[in-house]
Amino acid sequence: MKKSSIYFSTIFFFISSFVCGQSTDFIERIDPPNWFSGMNNSEVELLFYSNDGEELTISLHTESKKYVSLLRLEKSKLNNYYYVGLSVKSQPKDNHIFFIVDKAGSSASLMVPYSITPRSAQPQGLSQADAMYMVFPDRFANGDASNDSVANYFQGAHRDELKGRRGGDLKGISNHLEYIADLGFTALWLNPILENNEKVDSYHGYATTDSYLVDPRIGTLEELQSLITSMRKKEIKHVWDIVYNHWGDQHQLFREMPDSNWFHWFPTYTKTNYRAETMMDPYASEYDKNLMANGWFDRHMPDLNQQDPHLSKYLIQNSIWWVEMGNIDAFRIDTYSYPDQLFMSKLNASLKDEYPNLFQFGETWVQGSAVQAWFPEGKKIGQDFDSKLDGVTDFQLYFAMTKGLTEPFGWEEGLRRIELDLAHDHLYAKPENLVTFLDNHDLARIYSLLNKDFEKWKMAHAMLLTLRGIPCIYYGTEILMTGFCDPDAHVREEFPGGWPDHKVNAFEKKGRTAIQNDAFDFIQTFLNYRKKNEWLATSKLTQFVPNDNTYAYARKSADGKKTLLCLYNLNETEFNFPLESLKEITLNINTGKNILTGESVSWKKTLSVPSKGFTFIEISF
Repeated sequence: MKKSSIYFSTIFFFISSFVCGQSTDFIERIDPPNWFSGMNNSEVELLFYSNDGEELTISLHTESKKYVSLLRLEKSKLNNYYYVGLSVKSQPKDNHIFFIVDKAGSSASLMVPYSITPRSAQPQGLSQADAMYMVFPDRFANGDASNDSVANYFQGAHRDELKGRRGGDLKGISNHLEYIADLGFTALWLNPILENNEKVDSYHGYATTDSYLVDPRIGTLEELQSLITSMRKKEIKHVWDIVYNHWGDQHQLFREMPDSNWFHWFPTYTKTNYRAETMMDPYASEYDKNLMANGWFDRHMPDLNQQDPHLSKYLIQNSIWWVEMGNIDAFRIDTYSYPDQLFMSKLNASLKDEYPNLFQFGETWVQGSAVQAWFPEGKKIGQDFDSKLDGVTDFQLYFAMTKGLTEPFGWEEGLRRIELDLAHDHLYAKPENLVTFLDNHDLARIYSLLNKDFEKWKMAHAMLLTLRGIPCIYYGTEILMTGFCDPDAHVREEFPGGWPDHKVNAFEKKGRTAIQNDAFDFIQTFLNYRKKNEWLATSKLTQFVPNDNTYAYARKSADGKKTLLCLYNLNETEFNFPLESLKEITLNINTGKNILTGESVSWKKTLSVPSKGFTFIEISF
């Protein structure tokens, strides 16, 4: 097993000076590699791994007992792991405690230093005031070609392969942080950057092989921390993508597992049925529920058994460690509906206990509002626990918007899909915490899905950025990148200009086509309007039942002094909205400001909206 990180390497630098008797290094790693004082939960369970088969005894050095207490020592059922329970009473002198490790049948003892530093993270969380930019690190920009291929890693950069690594990294993101800030985004969501030393498909990041190591082909912990420091200066929050449902089959704790109970097993490979509705279906069979919760996501993704108490602690502590080391503001939790839901509730509560402002939202790619609404906070009918989850990815609104903009208008079809979906918001404790989107790394690019209809693309993003929820835009959407999921690697292509050999650099205005600049400017205009008008974040949404292939809604400020009126027309001809239907919004005021052009707008009995177009008017009272 390799050492986990620079922290454990540092430990061994100290060990060489503190060995009692014969020198040896039979402790190969400790997870977590360091810990923190001042936590609300003072307990932590360390996982020691020994590369020696002999029994070990682990105790605290006398001086260290002033700062920590040893609560328990337990050897794992498999391989040479030791669970070491500690209680951190106070901050140790010089930020270190020391363990004495003795090996049976040997006079050799090892004095192992372990770092404990004061906690420091202060997550800012997310709200409707934010807009996220989602970046696929391997495909965004290559800032350091020297890490494209790394010794002892199965996959290096192979840019000619659709599913090959391309070499994008943290340095590349740092190099283009100004581009993201200039667009007006306030949060950056990176797809997973932990080590993924898998033999296939390692580029996507969703099959972790070391839970405490930034993948060296993506960068280093220091580079991540440097990126976040730069983000803070530009008032951009950090959203961390994390997976609790599974690991990669090359994870060191799967190849040499502490206990077989850490994973779900079947006589032969058994895949999940992906049917989340079985979790709340009063008629669901035990067979289907078991398949959903315990089946593997893919052959190389062993399914974790979060009910195991040691694994449960390992996962929760790992999350806390990354909040501290990565200065994280929010967690995007991958495949949220698949892990044990009681564990997820415990995890969410544990994180909230330490970091009340940390925002947690889960990926819930499910069918139907009732299924989706079962997962975020608030105890539901037939549910004997509260998930403590702030929000979820709003796939239901995604389905409604993408279908509603591409199908004929009908009783439940077209723009009425959007209104009907929003009517289901009574199912959520906080619908404003839903994360909204039009595409992502698993979905067709929205410009392709709309058949490259630029007017509909603009209409879709106008809705995304003015309806309730926390909007997220996938990298390249602002320059009309295209692609369908056939396979999904087609929607994960390199950003033009992110590699030195690219002939076009879309990070610069001169490198974009006229229509790309129109798209860029459109997104930038809306994002900066959101930033300048903070009242939108707490405004009340009022919508009107769509008629005649048109849709209207308004966002009214909490103090009642401002309203943003949003009108959409999908007809091939101009449409005049009768003011009688909008009277509760306009309150007989007949002037306002077009937020896209800045021009003054006035009206009498109707408000005109162009064919296949929209109008956004800010009204002041």
